[in-house]
Amino acid sequence: MKQVGRGKHWLALLAVAVLSSLVTQWWMADDGVGWWNRLGWGDRYGLSESSAALDQDGLNKLVRAYRLIKENYVLPVDDEVLLEGAIQGMVESLDDPHSTYMDEEAAVQFQESLESSFEGIGAQVIMQNNRVTILAPIKGSPAEKAGLRVNDQILSVNGESLEGMTLTEAVAKIRGPKGSKVELLIARPGLDEPLKITVIRDEIPLETVYADRLGDFGYIQITQFSMNTAERFKEELQRLTDAGVKGLVIDVRGNPGGLLESVVAIADELLPAKSVIVQVEDKQGNREATYATSSRRLDLPMVVLVDEGSASASEILAAALQESAGVPVVGTPTFGKGTVQNTMSLQDGSELKLTIAKWLTPKGNWIHKTGVQPDHVVRQPDYFAAVPVNPSVPLKRDMNNLDVKNLQMVLESVGFPPGRNDGYFDEKTEQALKAFQRLSGLSPTGIVDGETAVKLNEALLARTEDKEKDIQLQAALKILEKLAAKQETTG
Repeated sequence: MKQVGRGKHWLALLAVAVLSSLVTQWWMADDGVGWWNRLGWGDRYGLSESSAALDQDGLNKLVRAYRLIKENYVLPVDDEVLLEGAIQGMVESLDDPHSTYMDEEAAVQFQESLESSFEGIGAQVIMQNNRVTILAPIKGSPAEKAGLRVNDQILSVNGESLEGMTLTEAVAKIRGPKGSKVELLIARPGLDEPLKITVIRDEIPLETVYADRLGDFGYIQITQFSMNTAERFKEELQRLTDAGVKGLVIDVRGNPGGLLESVVAIADELLPAKSVIVQVEDKQGNREATYATSSRRLDLPMVVLVDEGSASASEILAAALQESAGVPVVGTPTFGKGTVQNTMSLQDGSELKLTIAKWLTPKGNWIHKTGVQPDHVVRQPDYFAAVPVNPSVPLKRDMNNLDVKNLQMVLESVGFPPGRNDGYFDEKTEQALKAFQRLSGLSPTGIVDGETAVKLNEALLARTEDKEKDIQLQAALKILEKLAAKQETTG
């Protein structure tokens, strides 16, 4: 196993490739085969122009299939359509949701996404099991406010099925101008019937770091790793340490990944010098490691918060802190995305994004499809899966459907337990709703109308943002208290 220092040649690749989900917001840059060859790394990763060639028999077969279709198919066939289909078919045959082909139009959208904001619903998606799947809604985005969750599958957009579409085509349907509405049909794990969720598109700013002081401790949430995330993290970390916090919670729940440069820069601030941050393994099994080099290691107890929406770059950070610094990880197992992608130009404006390596934890573990395992497993209550109540669908006594089931989850979440969550609107559900209406200054009709739905949704949002009621965060703070007390005793 070969290991070197910072590993600039592959770090530059990973810096634009760790986030593999294509979204209403995309992150990456174009690094073609020539880029690799100039560094002498094309052969190692199987990306040199010579290694890309098929043998003559394979080429003959491909050309014959093309000619047979052109000469014998009953309808006229466009050459470009055949070519695009051939490339798309090759990529799909890899059965890898992180490898994709982008035509010229999609590639242009891809590059435009490098700007500081974009218009859409603010959800990161991948193609999983042939369905467009939510990897994570962006914090504060329309998708989050509308109640989209990790692992939700988008079945249709404005009544148009996404079946058979590529991820690029589906994303084009989901995106749209600020202020426009989009109705999504969602299949959610655990529910027997799909949900209809309406999202109002908006401009999505890309603020990625949110910090707060919680008693004696600092709290920094990283929603994804973008171009300025490391700088913002350092600013907030400095502010908190100047304020004299006794420990730090780093929250990467729902963080789908991003730029590895940001992860390395942040880990550099937190890990002991010379400790391993991440390893990369190529197709031949050769490994290279990136080491922490800064002498500014944070000398405070830390805890990392993760969940199933923590993917890719956020998993790298969590694993690095866990394995190289013994930092406790709290929450639920992470997403499990342990591969590296490179985006290569096909010279006509189209691009191929291809998985070319694995990334491994400091101890050499591959967390792909298994995720980073928490040291302390803490799950949020089931009602955290509740979505905002639809104001346009009245709900009342003796109804029995998924909207009522969601209403019951919302009532439970905001402190008015209805006594059941099976979707039947019984007397207890009605009484719980009336109690909520009275407390909210509404007429206690026991019927969910538009005004009641708005008040319920406001209460739900406040509940999900209430750190004191965040079970995972509170567990992390208790662990941090013990670590801080131990450090004071030994120090």
